[in-house]
Amino acid sequence: MHGHTIFLFIDFYLSKEDWFIPNMKYLIGIDLGTSGTKTVLFDERGGSVASATVEYPLYQPRNGWAEQDPADWWNACVSSLRQVLESSGVNPGDIAGIGFSGQMHGLVLLDEDGEVLRNSIIWCDGRTSAECAEITEAIGARRLIEISANPALTGFTAGKILWVRKNEPEIYARARHILLPKDYLRYKLTGVFATEVSDASGMNLLDVPRRRWSAEILEKLAIDPALLPSMHESYEVTGYITDEMAALTGLKAGTPVVGGAGDNAAAAIGTGIVESGKAFITIGTSGVIFAHSDNVTIDPKGRVHTFCSAVPGAWTVMSCTLAAGGSLQWFKNNFCEPESEKAAETGQDVYVLLDKMAMEVPAGSNRLLFLPYLMGERSPVLQPEARGVFFGLSGMHKKADLIRAVMEGVVYSQKDCLDVLREMRVPFKEISATGGGGKSPLWRRMMADAFGCPIAVADKAEGPALGAAILAGVGTGVYNSVPEACAELIHVKQRQEPDLANGEIYGRYYNLYKRVYAQLAGQFETLSLL
Repeated sequence: MHGHTIFLFIDFYLSKEDWFIPNMKYLIGIDLGTSGTKTVLFDERGGSVASATVEYPLYQPRNGWAEQDPADWWNACVSSLRQVLESSGVNPGDIAGIGFSGQMHGLVLLDEDGEVLRNSIIWCDGRTSAECAEITEAIGARRLIEISANPALTGFTAGKILWVRKNEPEIYARARHILLPKDYLRYKLTGVFATEVSDASGMNLLDVPRRRWSAEILEKLAIDPALLPSMHESYEVTGYITDEMAALTGLKAGTPVVGGAGDNAAAAIGTGIVESGKAFITIGTSGVIFAHSDNVTIDPKGRVHTFCSAVPGAWTVMSCTLAAGGSLQWFKNNFCEPESEKAAETGQDVYVLLDKMAMEVPAGSNRLLFLPYLMGERSPVLQPEARGVFFGLSGMHKKADLIRAVMEGVVYSQKDCLDVLREMRVPFKEISATGGGGKSPLWRRMMADAFGCPIAVADKAEGPALGAAILAGVGTGVYNSVPEACAELIHVKQRQEPDLANGEIYGRYYNLYKRVYAQLAGQFETLSLL
């Protein structure tokens, strides 16, 4: 476990006159992310009343490993809840329910007293290649995809369970509960061990078509089903705030807590992607394209993921690249100190400055390509050994060229995934942009041009947290259903139409991007063995 300083950011959105509306019900969405936990208090119209974010670190004890301390998540949850409640002035008794959104796939192990046994191995950790091979051999590659709708992936939870069992047997022997990150917060607030179908879909342990734990997989992997939490639909009430947690957080004892959803499933609800023909893209630390489907649609090659939707009776098809916005963040952290200092001095967002620099560079970044595989890759090329590459770098290139190349490389990686969804005939007419990258006009323009379809922006900016709050509203009767709530609360405020000329330029560079990766794939494996 690690100690560190936490950072708190608080925002207010409505005047006090708007806060106190007779009979108004309020909902809370808690979004447990990789960089921080964000708690948002919404009114029943979807308006953001108050928001607080507490950040925490990520630990990388070895190359390709990624861990976080669940105590950091819990401290961030408590701190952000208290700040939101104390600052807003809303009566805790008017809060109808609480929902969670959370980073997926992380492994949290608890002992018989509910105490954390080790740091959580999180979604972007790549240490479990050998365990994934064991899972594939034990279940069979085709059968595993038939049941869990996905191949064995290093990011998924099952491989992490096997890794701990093999490498830290004394810890595994003491384990009595296996939870996902957001479900650990649920346990702390309610005392209940529970999860829901959207997040559990990313464990390689769920029977995704049947929306229940797979007895076959658990038996073949020798994982005791008693270790796993109870299963629920995302909108279902799973527990209630305990007296002890009410005293700690300021919430009212007995406030209902619903299942919630994995971060991307929650973001889909928070951007209105709840019916066939709709999709969204998010460029956060990772990059995700997420499409709604009324039927179970599985890629037999396992290049993209099929999960249970947070909408009852529906599923989603999702790609996940591991270093999307994370690639630009890496470049900013290591090579943009002057820009960061200027941003701090002028009160600007440093990413706005980087956007402006990249806008001065033409499409194609003056014949420079970037492969954004800083953390290995998951979709649609499953290769943990892959690494980042600048291709075509010359003495003429300046920092602005590299910034634009990083941004374009992220777009190419998303187009690589989008092509798979098109091959699977997953329908969508336009794509909504969310996440930090969705705020960038340049990134939205690049995506529209490269994808050849409109990129929309919703009028609500709190995607995952709002999605979690909507689920809480459905579970507690504030709304009749998820689709009805989204139709009432969420609308498109802006569309970026594609530019065909730029699309042709990006098409040529995208084809080269694909060839460069194909030729380097074997060399990445060689590099990993040196």
